[in-house]
Amino acid sequence: MKKLWNEFKEFAFKGNVIDMAVGVILGTAITAVVTSLVQDIIMPVLSAIIKIPSDITELTLKINNINIKYGSFLSNLINFLLMAFCIFICIKAINKVVSFRKKEEEKAAPAPKPEDIVLLEEIRDLLKEKK
Repeated sequence: MKKLWNEFKEFAFKGNVIDMAVGVILGTAITAVVTSLVQDIIMPVLSAIIKIPSDITELTLKINNINIKYGSFLSNLINFLLMAFCIFICIKAINKVVSFRKKEEEKAAPAPKPEDIVLLEEIRDLLKEKK
């Protein structure tokens, strides 16, 4: 039982699991923000421009006795597209920061000497010792 507990602690507190948990929490928060942006800002503006109801989830197409709620689909599609765009922008920004840090680390780390230079220095040192 103790071994199982230790394995669980090792798994749960690895950096990747913690990072994933933070990502899920931030994703949930971003979802709420984007949903509000679509429903409270974008859709009212669109409804004023193209004369559709501001709450497009109510849009339905009635065929015989069947109601097809395409408005809900459109709302979810707009949410998805904005969410994908926000995630794309975030990942692009993160990649830029990571790339910048790598370049700085490469500048800070001295370049290793070429192998032929190292060999020549060793030969020089050996010749100095013989004199």
